Amino acid sequence: MSTIETRLAELGVTLPDAPAPAANYVPFVQTGDTVYVSGQISMTADGLILGKLGADMDTEAGAAAARTCAIGLLAQVKKACGGDLDRLVRVVKLTGFVNSTGDFTEQPKVINGASDFLVEALGDAGRHARSAVSAAALPLGVAVEIEGIFQIK
Repeated sequence: MSTIETRLAELGVTLPDAPAPAANYVPFVQTGDTVYVSGQISMTADGLILGKLGADMDTEAGAAAARTCAIGLLAQVKKACGGDLDRLVRVVKLTGFVNSTGDFTEQPKVINGASDFLVEALGDAGRHARSAVSAAALPLGVAVEIEGIFQIK
């Protein structure tokens, strides 16, 4: 088990198998030491996390949904690293999309669920640049979708 996976286990997190893409795209692309991971939607082993922030979901629930996206991102990075997550050098950038009403303004607090988790799991290697934006709707009605850029060795 990698050092990172040991830390994840301490946090009570087991990475799922990296989900296959749902359409005509690849889950990640590697160029040099950079891995670009396609958007991961809010999902647990029990199913999709659906909802619209500002309507039927609060910020805290949105942050929990964003955390699941970060777990999905790490699962994809693990696959990109041939199963050795210790090849992960750092998280470079996240772009988070929040399914939210027009008057909802706490998108950054929602995406903090992913950012805080990555720093907790990876330490300084989890600190990253980030965008958090509103979306009128997301695929399948999910609450959050996050894509990421990672540096590996």
